[in-house]
Formats: sequence, structure tokens, C-alpha cells
Amino acid sequence: MEFFTLNFQKCILIILLYSLAEITGALSPDGQALINFRTAIVSSDGVLQQWRPEDDNPCRWKGVNCDPKSKRVTALSLPNHRLSGPISPDLGKLESLQFLALHDNNLYGAIPPELGNCTQLQSVFLQGNYLSGSIPGELGTLSQLQNLDLSSNSLSGSIPDSLGKLSKLSSFNVSTNFLVGPVPDGGVLANFRNDSFLGNRELCGTQIQACKNSGSGSSGSSQPPGSALLQAKKNSGRLLISALATVGALLLVALMCFWGCYLYKRLGKNDGKSLAVDVSGGASIVMFHGDLPYSSKDIIKKLENLNEEHVIGAGGFGTVYKLAMDDGNIFALKRIVKVNEGFDRFFERELEILGSIKHKYLVNLRGYCNSPTSKLLIYDFLSGGSLDEALHEYMQSGRATEKTDVYSFGVLMLEIVSGKRPTDASFIEKGLNIVGWLNFLVSEQRQREIVDPHCEGVQIESLDVILSIAIQCVSSLPEDRPTIHRVVQVLESEVTTPCPSDFYDSD
Repeated sequence: MEFFTLNFQKCILIILLYSLAEITGALSPDGQALINFRTAIVSSDGVLQQWRPEDDNPCRWKGVNCDPKSKRVTALSLPNHRLSGPISPDLGKLESLQFLALHDNNLYGAIPPELGNCTQLQSVFLQGNYLSGSIPGELGTLSQLQNLDLSSNSLSGSIPDSLGKLSKLSSFNVSTNFLVGPVPDGGVLANFRNDSFLGNRELCGTQIQACKNSGSGSSGSSQPPGSALLQAKKNSGRLLISALATVGALLLVALMCFWGCYLYKRLGKNDGKSLAVDVSGGASIVMFHGDLPYSSKDIIKKLENLNEEHVIGAGGFGTVYKLAMDDGNIFALKRIVKVNEGFDRFFERELEILGSIKHKYLVNLRGYCNSPTSKLLIYDFLSGGSLDEALHEYMQSGRATEKTDVYSFGVLMLEIVSGKRPTDASFIEKGLNIVGWLNFLVSEQRQREIVDPHCEGVQIESLDVILSIAIQCVSSLPEDRPTIHRVVQVLESEVTTPCPSDFYDSD
């Protein structure tokens, strides 16, 4: 009996020790790093819900691949999942990570320099987000890196020289950001063409626009005898050429002004048949992000030939023309008729601001032309047709239903309750809109926080009813949204008055 009791106690002790080991080692360090990444994400399409801390490793989680033997994470791939939030620096703890793809999401904040600790990384895809700050120089320590795409973000600063040391880099793209300064001309970056750098207005280098301070070197005491005299002769010749060029330019400007005034007086009233035949007289062209690769002369030449045959749309603010360049590229040109004399400064200031804004859901503004008679905006051409046509290819197709109206009414209710617009800056900086912010608060059971703090005198019960209706109306699934009759019924019975309305049927 004593022997049996002793063995039973040993078995219980072994079971307890085994259970304790299972609990303390429930999740691997890589799994914990990914849980910290998930915690930093504010919202998504639900892809991270199956990431469970109680698992022993993350190898079965969606978007995660592991080495079959070591169970270390080798790939994290979550593109197009509406991830919103910062990138956790804990990803730098994934020492075996080889592939990182978080592109086409709503991620914001800085690129964590801790990624430089993932020395096995071969591919990094972070394009199509809202990442800001500078490119970490620590990425230059990733000696195995072959693909790096940081395009279509809001990155600023210069390109680190350390990236030129990535000898295995075969694909590189930092286009459409706000990078400045020269592209490092040493190392592997010199092998990439201009399409890897386009859309960075203040970026320069041999691949794109020349740098302003790229002199040919300073003169020193190592010049051979007589070179000073030769240099003086060259300078004199250059001075003469510059003077002649200046005089010629002044004469040309005077001739252009005269010709422009002549054309304006003669053809200015014939506004319906031509676009702006006097566009060359005093016109100025401003290009944004360096991504309109044509000279002012080429653009003006095309503008002068546009007429009513090229019209693709018209509205209260102007007419839209189809602008086709010689190389086959097509742009949309919107003409805004000049309003008054003070309109010039206002127009140019606003356009400078608009040209600095980039968003993947906004039509790209390439530049504008300021002519004497009108303002011309140059956009990317969208082959899908006008919004007017799309709204009509929408109503007639039957896709506009009562449930879409219910959704819109739900957004209106949220505007009233929160006191904010659907795209308020406080939502945008989080990568969300008013519905996304509500969904996040609901997931945290904090939906009352969306209420305007200045909202006073409202009963808590009525407020909860309004929020409940709004949540139902903006459901992502149309079949889960109530009918507008039901919405009115609940509002009148629970919020405004106990008397039913004749507007809806009692059934």
C-alpha cells in the first residue's frame, strides 16, 4: 500500500511538472513577437483573430510560414488585409525571417530600424501604406536582401548611403514618397533606373534630375602653368555667350508677349472652339514630384492644338480635355476659367498644397499650367469614364439599393453623435474613417467614446439606442442592416416620442 501511494505521488508530481512546462513554454519567442505585432495593429479585416497566444508556435497562423525543423518564422505575408497601425519593432526579433510582405495596407508610423536585426531577410515589401519618417540606415546591414519596395508611402529625408552596400539587391523602389537630396551614386543603387526614384520632388541624382549643387569640382593649386589664363579666356567667352543669350531671351519674351496679345484680341472671344491659343503668352507650367517628363515647350504645343473634339467631360467648374502626348501617354486636362485678378495667388498656393498630397485612392495631380485666360490642371487619365457615367452604369445596374441608403444614414448619425466629419483628421492620422474608428471602439467595448464631449443633456439610454442603430446601419454586410422603416420606428419609439408615425407601416 505504501509502495502504491509513493508511486501515485510520483505520477502526480510528473504530471504537474509536465503541465507547468507546457504553460511556461506555451508560445515560442517568435510567436510572442508576432503577438506584439498584432497588439500594435488597430484594425484589420479579421485576419489576425486566429493568432492565439495559447498555441505553442505560430506556424499554423495565417500569413506565417516556418522552418519545418526549427519552427522559426521565415515569412510574414499579410498584404491587402486593411491592417491599420504602426509596425511593431518586435519584428526585429524574428532572426530567421526571410520574407516580409505588408504592402497595400493602412500601416502608418516609422519603419522600425530593428528590422536590421533580421539578417536573413531577402525580400521586404512595404509599398502602398502611410509610413512616414526616414528610411532606416540599419536596412543597409541586410546583406542577403534582394528585393526592397518602399514606394507609395510618405517617407521623407534622404536615401541612406548604407543601402548602396547591398550587393545582392536586384529590385529597388522608393518612388512616390517625399525623399530629398542626392541618390547615393556609389554601390548597387547606381544600377537602378529612374522609375525606382520617380515621384520624389526634391530627390536628385544621375538617374533622375541633376542636383543643383553638382559642381564640376573646385579649382586648386594643382593646375598646370598657363591654365589660369586659359580659364580666364573661357570665362570671358562664357560671359559673352551669357550676355547674348540674355538679350536674345528678352527679345523672345517681348515677341511672345506681342504675339500673345495679338492672338488674344483676335481669337479670345472664340472660346468654344479652341482651348487657349494664347497659352504660350506668359504661361507658366509647374510639375509635381518630377513625374511629368516633358518640357514646357512640348506641353504648350499640345495645349494649343486642343479643341472641342478632345472634350471628355464638362461641369460647373470647367471643361476636361484628353491630352495625348507623342510617346503615347495620355493625361486629363481640366480647364478652370479665370475668376478675377486676385485668383492667381490663391490658385497657385492651393495647388502647391494639393500637389504635395498623395493617396492611392486620389487621382494623381501631375502639375498645372497658369495661362493668361485660364488655369489648366493636369491629372492622370482614367480610362473608366467619368464619375457621372459611373453613377448612372450604378443606378441602372440595380447595385444602388435601400441598404446603401441605410449605410449612408448610419454615417450621418455618427457625424451627429461625434460632431466630426467622416474623414476628420483625427481619424485619418490613424489610417481610418469614422466607421473604421467606430468598429475599433466596438471591438474594445468603448463605443461611447465616439460621442462628442460637448454633447450635453442627452439621456444615456437614448444615446445607447442611437449608437446601436448606427452600428447596425454601417454593418459591412448589407443583409445585417435594418430597413429604413425599422430605423425610423426605433428612433421614434425609443428616442423622440412614444407615438408611432404614419410614415411607416405598422407591420
